Amino acid sequence: MAANTYGFIGLGNMGSPMCANLIGAGLSVQVFDAADTAVLAPEGSAIAASVGALVSEADTIFLSLPDGKVVHAVCAEIAAASSRQVTTVVDFSTTGPEAAARASEMLAEAGITFVDAPVSGGKAGAVAGSLTVIVSGPDKAVEDLAVPFGAVGGNIFLVGPNPGQAQAVKLLNNFLSATAMAATSEAVVFGQKHGVDMSTILDVVNVSTGRNTATMDKFPNRVVPGTFDAGFAMALMTKDVALYLEQVGVAGTPDAVGSIMSALWNAAHDDMPGSDFTEIYRYIAGEK
Repeated sequence: MAANTYGFIGLGNMGSPMCANLIGAGLSVQVFDAADTAVLAPEGSAIAASVGALVSEADTIFLSLPDGKVVHAVCAEIAAASSRQVTTVVDFSTTGPEAAARASEMLAEAGITFVDAPVSGGKAGAVAGSLTVIVSGPDKAVEDLAVPFGAVGGNIFLVGPNPGQAQAVKLLNNFLSATAMAATSEAVVFGQKHGVDMSTILDVVNVSTGRNTATMDKFPNRVVPGTFDAGFAMALMTKDVALYLEQVGVAGTPDAVGSIMSALWNAAHDDMPGSDFTEIYRYIAGEK
């Protein structure tokens, strides 16, 4: 690989376990988080005092941040650093196609390559190192990232050469996930109204044509036991669905389902702030 020193910015529910898996793969990683790096830093990582300090030490920097606004702020700080070693920035965040393109432009002006690489699989996938990594960017830069991508992901897909293409695929994936979760919740409530046990409903659907990620994973593991602990906030799913709908408007593609889903998730989030996204079942069932 061309790069052999790494930095990681953003040590939240996804970033911290992803970073831990990079370290577990034998990579040397310096970390920074605006909240509290010392508390959030995975074991074996080196703590950087600031973004500027990290930029001066690492060739490749990974980002795992809440949204495009934060990504742009960090990219601007990276690009403006007077002393920097970084040559590549890899964004694991979900920001949307336009935000990814803008981040790439900001960094290109400073001679830094941007790789768009949002991930899917939730906190459990981040911990297990089995995430799907959806990548778009220059072939050579992507090739150089084979080892770190393999450390965090079980499936790596190069979907195109342009920043934003990976974001488009990530948004449509999260839209489908959100739709499956909401539709399954509504369907399960319907079955329960007819006196059928939730587990029985899932057993039938999971060997039939209605099976999906909600019936196969989220409901058996998070809803049936009542833990609602997928580790992905309803606020983030609501943001992703809204971002999908926004980008559908930009693309001029159909939005009949997207508009309904965005309104539903917005209503659930307004009613249940701070909830896990699996708790949309409780919202739809009227159990909150």
